[in-house]
Amino acid sequence: MDSARWSRVQELFHHAVDLPQDERRTFLESACGGDDELIDQVLAMLEEDARGASLLDRDVAQVACQILDPPNPTHLPFEEFGPYRVRGLLGEGGMGVVYLAEREDLGSLVAIKILRDAWLSPSRRERFASEQRTLAQLNHPSIARLYDADSLADGTPWFVMEYVEGVSLTEYCRQRRSAIEERLQLLRSVCEAVQYAHRHAVIHRDLKPSNILVKADGGVRLLDFGIAKQMESLDAAVDQTRTGLRLMTPAYAAPEQIRGERVGIHTDVYALGVVLYELLTGRLPFDLSSRTPSEAEAIIVEQNPEKPSAVAQGDSSPTALVASKTAWADLDVLCLTAMHKDVQRRYRSVEALVRDIDHYLNGEPLEARPDTLNYRLGKFVRRNRRTVVAAATVLAVVISLVAFYTIRLRNARNEAVAEAARTQRIQRFMLNLFQGGDENVGPAENLRVITLIDRGVQEARSLDAEPVIQAELYQTLGDIYQKLGKLDQADSLLRSALERRKALFGEAHAEVGNSLVALGLLRTDQAQLEEGERLVREGLEMARRTLTPHHPVVAKATTSLGQVLEIRGKYDEAIQVLKEATRLHEAAGERNPDLVVALSELANTHFYAGHYDEAEALNLRTLAINRNLYGERHPYIADDLINLGAIQFERGHFGEAEQFYRQGLDIIRSWYGKDHHRTASALTMLGRSLVSQGKLEEAGGLMWEALRIHESVFGEVHPRVASALNELGRLAQQQKKLDEAEARFRRMADIYRTVYNDKHYYIGVALSNLAGVYVERKEYGQAEQLYRDVLQRYGETLPPGHQLVGIARVRLGRVLLRQQRYPDAETEILAGYRILNQQSSPPTRWLQFAQEDLVKLYEALQQPDNAAKYRSELEKTSKQASVTGPGK
Repeated sequence: MDSARWSRVQELFHHAVDLPQDERRTFLESACGGDDELIDQVLAMLEEDARGASLLDRDVAQVACQILDPPNPTHLPFEEFGPYRVRGLLGEGGMGVVYLAEREDLGSLVAIKILRDAWLSPSRRERFASEQRTLAQLNHPSIARLYDADSLADGTPWFVMEYVEGVSLTEYCRQRRSAIEERLQLLRSVCEAVQYAHRHAVIHRDLKPSNILVKADGGVRLLDFGIAKQMESLDAAVDQTRTGLRLMTPAYAAPEQIRGERVGIHTDVYALGVVLYELLTGRLPFDLSSRTPSEAEAIIVEQNPEKPSAVAQGDSSPTALVASKTAWADLDVLCLTAMHKDVQRRYRSVEALVRDIDHYLNGEPLEARPDTLNYRLGKFVRRNRRTVVAAATVLAVVISLVAFYTIRLRNARNEAVAEAARTQRIQRFMLNLFQGGDENVGPAENLRVITLIDRGVQEARSLDAEPVIQAELYQTLGDIYQKLGKLDQADSLLRSALERRKALFGEAHAEVGNSLVALGLLRTDQAQLEEGERLVREGLEMARRTLTPHHPVVAKATTSLGQVLEIRGKYDEAIQVLKEATRLHEAAGERNPDLVVALSELANTHFYAGHYDEAEALNLRTLAINRNLYGERHPYIADDLINLGAIQFERGHFGEAEQFYRQGLDIIRSWYGKDHHRTASALTMLGRSLVSQGKLEEAGGLMWEALRIHESVFGEVHPRVASALNELGRLAQQQKKLDEAEARFRRMADIYRTVYNDKHYYIGVALSNLAGVYVERKEYGQAEQLYRDVLQRYGETLPPGHQLVGIARVRLGRVLLRQQRYPDAETEILAGYRILNQQSSPPTRWLQFAQEDLVKLYEALQQPDNAAKYRSELEKTSKQASVTGPGK
């Protein structure tokens, strides 16, 4: 074989290797121009490549022999991937092999994708890793989820995905002979998934029916993000060795992809248009069979497809049952606008395509169709046929109706056009964030989030001519600043959003209420708790006055009020408000993410109120919903596990708490990395459970690492830093390093005083812990003074029956008992004991302390009957603790 021939074989091999197996021969037949020998040579290389054994491990004679000889049957090279056991082969493409596997401990089926022959090309390994990273950030019901990832002993990477048992979109519609409406509803579900990916700055670039599976229940799943791209990387220089037909399916590729030009949201819109064309007509818009690559390129770039209505004439499929010429005209507009070769005349976003699908399904005018009065009136008449026929009996009524509805249609049109313009403006805004105003230059690799948001604020301030959009962007950016801990910047933006909305809509409007709620939540973060509650209540009442009772905005504002009441320690009221929020959110179904937020807040409130059984039941419910929505390895799952660990910790089941904390930490660390503040928080929680079990050395290492991360992220004065100091103080106390413990608890209290303006029950927690150090030193006078300060603070911030109040009174009573001030000690210990006994899940450890002290007190007072009573209660509590676990 001469060098030119060998170069041609290699070129064709690299073109074909990344195509699905069932498309390779068709490609080669069109590319080889009838050269059967050339086809056979390339197919032999592809078969050898599929076996998975490295060519570099064999000599030339062996390679030649194996290429020329018939291939051996493919055997399964691996049986286990971590906890997953392979059950069979699902399929293979040029980049990877996909196996069906079962997770033996859970009995669930998954799909495992493994990169084969990574040595062939470093770019294949990078694309495989890119697909894994992309799936990790996409959590949508219609996108196949990523569950796990790892490498084999030889370094071969693999990852675990949701196993989707279904058929391709077109095959599903063919088998069911689906009507037009059902086909459009399915495509709409696909569009929602693609739109979600776009909002997360991911372009799919290879949308086609074989990458869209439909399950038996009609649910769709979008697959194969193997050549997806982040928006910020789309402007990078094109790698010429990876252009052409290798990284796309030509029949669904947009003209700009074929030409090797910049791709973006519009590229996926084009592919969705091709899928729609195929759903409507039963065939592709262009016949590329038996075409050379250059011929196929010319057809896609230069030719216009026939109208779907023309292709479908005489077809026996359900699409032919659409009798109305007007309906077919709208379908032509839908399809051909999405597929327009001019990017500027294509739908500007998937959201715009979805809106027109909805308009078609509702019998409304399309935004993409020329805006003629006859067209819109025709749409109106078809939607309101009975009304128009009845009104036609009286000419004057007909004239009145026509005038009235013409005005309504014009107003509806204006609203639709305004909404479309708003959507396009926000889309341009988002793209400018990444492009920095220059569409020829992508963002730097080290672009920080805060830099991006600062850029967004500058862009938003230039939108004075578009005040509605400006106000929305101000509030969104303010919320982001708030989450980043930049409270001053958040304050400025949220107040600006509120002022603009008041100027635009007046003092009483739902948008104004929305801004009031956002500002109230910020005030709560700023420790202005009373002002925060007032603003959130005002915003909620405004939403209730201006919106329907079950409107999502009303439900979200109700959740926000419950959250503020929880932070203020008004647990009973917060529980009732959050129950109402949960009821409102449940109207949207169990898969509603806002429902999970309300349930989590309700669980937290029960937890802080000491209602551990209720908190556990709610956390288990949110865990089940989140697993259904996001799979097993999502941060929301970690949050639920850590919350369950906290409940076990408060019950005194420290070993069980440790297991929950370790599971949550594993997920969070794999998701965010080892230096993220959420990783630090999980380390702190795990460390506190280890301290309580006496595993002090391991706990110390975890806690110092957590403190380091929190200080590097938030600075030295932040509630998260105080939380880490609290656990380090407990550790030092266990180690009898009382000076270190005192220093940490004092710094903890100082942070809380600074952050919360000396008004929060957290300060009482810190002072209570500090008093415990004085007790160990037998400095009872100073300890008593601190405990009385603690009870005064609790009285200002917590309800009288709160568990923390009960514990503080028991602790004060213990100090008084040690000073032999028996009447005062009896008053405090009994009061605290009654409060603890009233809790739905009393803390066993403090019950035992109170009972032990009451026995000692009544023995000292020579009251044997009372001493015997509490000795008996102590025995019962100890027996119960021995069954359920150690006391707190």
